[in-house]
Amino acid sequence: MKKKLALTLTLTVTTALLAGCSGGGNSADARVVNVCGWGENIEPELIDQFEEETGIKVNYQTAESNEAMYALIKNGGANYDVIVPSDYMISQMIEEDMLAELNFDNIPNFSLVDDRFKNLSYDPENKYTVPYTWGTLGIIYNSDVVKEDVTSWDIMFDPAYAGQTAMINNPRDALGIALMKLGYSINTTDENEIREAYQLIADAKNNGVYQGFFMDEIYDKMEGGETSVCTYYAGDYLVMYENNPSLRWAVPENGSNWFVDAMCVLKDAEHKEEAEAWINFITSTEASLANMDFIWYSTPNKEALEQYPAYYEEQNGEPLDPALYEVMAAPQEILDKCESYLGLPEETRTLYNDLWNELGI
Repeated sequence: MKKKLALTLTLTVTTALLAGCSGGGNSADARVVNVCGWGENIEPELIDQFEEETGIKVNYQTAESNEAMYALIKNGGANYDVIVPSDYMISQMIEEDMLAELNFDNIPNFSLVDDRFKNLSYDPENKYTVPYTWGTLGIIYNSDVVKEDVTSWDIMFDPAYAGQTAMINNPRDALGIALMKLGYSINTTDENEIREAYQLIADAKNNGVYQGFFMDEIYDKMEGGETSVCTYYAGDYLVMYENNPSLRWAVPENGSNWFVDAMCVLKDAEHKEEAEAWINFITSTEASLANMDFIWYSTPNKEALEQYPAYYEEQNGEPLDPALYEVMAAPQEILDKCESYLGLPEETRTLYNDLWNELGI
């Protein structure tokens, strides 16, 4: 809801605390936890509340994508305790022995997580993760420009909107969109299908359909009318909609991705006990409600999900629009036509990366 403020505060926190991550300014007995989440994806007041309640200092930093987060960690450029990757990246990190098994005795609020978000394919024994948010990938478009009913991924490749369309700047989502347009599974390992999807994106890029490939830059572009069509995530659409009511949301009839982002602790984390305290705090009903009201993403906390419409009305003085709540917490009939990303074999991941590099973004 208030994401522009959130970004400002998050960047302030990050800048101010970078010295703390390297040891400067902290006493030897200071308790800290280093957290890396998505940009604009935390209610900043929760950081203050956690620090006051526990005495644990939070160094909160952000990543733009799963791939950027992974590269930073893999290359030794970050010293995080808690990270919040998406399902498919979690699978890869477990495979590469990068994550620590959690001590759920320190995370009693895990009992508040709805069973449908436990033991999912990326962590089938639920040893490594506590879900943080969930949602769907969809199409955002400006109804002042796009007059047609948007029902499929075709619009992301339509020359009618050349120069007004933006593709998402990460390979799993972008190639997944092309695969879905072609009628293939987003989890295919068939090289020919993946190359066909790549060619679809490359042709659209070369033919001027895309004004660019963006991640969080898309907020200003869609809100300001510079871009008319893009693909992004449900919670982010709701933020954009607040600033531009002409924007609309569609989950294509030919399917989409529904995702879970989850909190994990890195295997070499220096502050595991503090990390688990943070995870437990964020999973509480109170924190989950505050987060939903700030970031517009659904929580896996069953109590909070049920209580949110009443909480929204209490906080904002007006009822929550049911249509907006359906975007935030997609009903089962929407999820039934969506696929979750599964972890891909190493050779398929290599193919994805090679093809993405060929695009020359």
